[in-house]
Amino acid sequence: MLFIRILFLTGPASNGMKEQIAIIDFGSQYTHLIARRIRQLGVLAKIYPPTVAFRDLRFAKGIILSGGPQSVFDKTAVKYNPHLFALAVPILGFCYGHQLIAQYFGGLVRAEKTKEYGSASLRKLGSAKLFLGLNRQERIWMSHGDQVVKLPPGFSAIGRTADCPVAAMADEKRNIYGLQFHPEVTHTAHGLTILRNFVFSVCYCQANWSMSQYYRQLIKEVKKTVGSRRVFLLVSGGVDSSVAFAVLEKTLGKKKVFGLHIDNGFMRLNESKKVAQALGRAGFSDLVVVDASDRFLLAVKGVTDPEVKREIIGRTFLKVKDDIMKQQNFKKPDWVLGQGTIYPDTIETGGTKHADKIKTHHNRVKEILKLMELGGLVEPLAELYKDEVRELGRLLGLPASLINRQPFPGPGLAIRALCGNGQNSVKSAAAINKKLRRLAGSKFKTMVLPLQSVGVQGDNRTYRHPALIAGPISWSKIHNLSVRITNEVLAVNRVVYLLHPQKFDAKDLKIKSAYLTSERLNLLRQVDDIVMTEIKRAGLTDEIWQFPVILAPLTLGRGETIILRPVQSKEAMTVNFYPLPQSILKRLVKKITAVPGVDLVLYDVTNKPPATIEWE
Repeated sequence: MLFIRILFLTGPASNGMKEQIAIIDFGSQYTHLIARRIRQLGVLAKIYPPTVAFRDLRFAKGIILSGGPQSVFDKTAVKYNPHLFALAVPILGFCYGHQLIAQYFGGLVRAEKTKEYGSASLRKLGSAKLFLGLNRQERIWMSHGDQVVKLPPGFSAIGRTADCPVAAMADEKRNIYGLQFHPEVTHTAHGLTILRNFVFSVCYCQANWSMSQYYRQLIKEVKKTVGSRRVFLLVSGGVDSSVAFAVLEKTLGKKKVFGLHIDNGFMRLNESKKVAQALGRAGFSDLVVVDASDRFLLAVKGVTDPEVKREIIGRTFLKVKDDIMKQQNFKKPDWVLGQGTIYPDTIETGGTKHADKIKTHHNRVKEILKLMELGGLVEPLAELYKDEVRELGRLLGLPASLINRQPFPGPGLAIRALCGNGQNSVKSAAAINKKLRRLAGSKFKTMVLPLQSVGVQGDNRTYRHPALIAGPISWSKIHNLSVRITNEVLAVNRVVYLLHPQKFDAKDLKIKSAYLTSERLNLLRQVDDIVMTEIKRAGLTDEIWQFPVILAPLTLGRGETIILRPVQSKEAMTVNFYPLPQSILKRLVKKITAVPGVDLVLYDVTNKPPATIEWE
């Protein structure tokens, strides 16, 4: 292949622009997280589509090719500008980007039977500049089905895993690198070191970006978007909406922002009252609270599909907002809708052209997207991740009691109370159980469950079954088994561990008909309050990023199933399940099983990927 790389840069001194890394988005769930990591290093990063014009990259000091849900060798391959490879700047590809580099330069990519989702061990080969400062063995984060099986001419392998011989490759003469794993996620132990090496040691960038600088630009953008209008802000009371409230009021003034908290009936125990009190103490004395719980319950009556449930809840929020506007005699043309949307909400809803829709967030229903097109929406945090939102909140002087709260979804307990018509079954259950038994060996009992939940595997949405495992508690062994199951059993995207009862006859386990009712929600509220109280008492609130408690219509004949889902994370794009100490687990199980209506207690031992944090 004749390959000519063209020098198309004028240099930072003469062009007058800030140095930047160009990120080419192939639809990865993590594309904006790459930009976030580069910003953490103090360097400006800008995201471009794969078809970006050659001239738009003339000031780039380096190019990063993101991952994505497609395959480079079939009809799903993303169309891109091949001139990306002609710029005389360093190139680094992740996952899909790694495979694209291999294919473009004459290597071979193909789908392999064994997939890799979650934690893996990378063995460093050689002494590539990209891996300076890394250990010989490194913990990395994988999420792929395809892999490079033949290196392109001029490239050498610089890292491998047990299942992936070319987990990293390099052509150091041309400064082109490919990584099958994701260094941008926090669960790659030294991923930031890899990015730092690329940005500073390979691209020779200089640090010149900060959150205070970002906030100054944000003020200009908010004023431009809102103009002479006012903002009607939906305030859940969580971190994101609270920081959005502060940004808008400080930018536009209190008189131009109307904050509304809607109790949708899916809140935690006494949550709306606590939200109003907490925001009042923080200086938001103008918050209006309305109880619309009956209206929301009626809207989702008889609904079982999680996507339909989310969309109905999103639309109902807007209908309640419209009714309040009429009551207040607000004229729509004089207002824009404000939301505390952050970037993970957008990307999981398929927010970029090539991204797969994982789940529809309530703040991304069709009506919201239409408002966005018409210029009737302001979302000051839409480009940020949770840790950046908290950083901005601290910059604005918000109290720790608000900005350090655990995330809680807008649809609340509605997406934590799984529903069904009692007819859910598992296709080829016998064959799946046979695979599970082979993987589990003699120490664990296993079975596939007739439930389904949302997952994200290789940047694709999945809606698959959980596998149940039972046996002695050894978190490391349980973790390893969970990874093997989700990597090797296609029908499974989540693994749960049996806490109570210790034994039961599988023939007695049934799916019951269950919908969103006040009775079921009150049961979940009661158990959730027990869990939150115990976690706070144990001093684990800061260690655990989020602790969803799930109610599932699995029954042994009397009640339902409670699933505990504590996770560790920093930005919610990747997570590890949190291994609770056994003493706390015993106390939790004892209190939960004392609640009437609870048959089983399970523990979600799945990372993200392959599962999502929430089940729906």
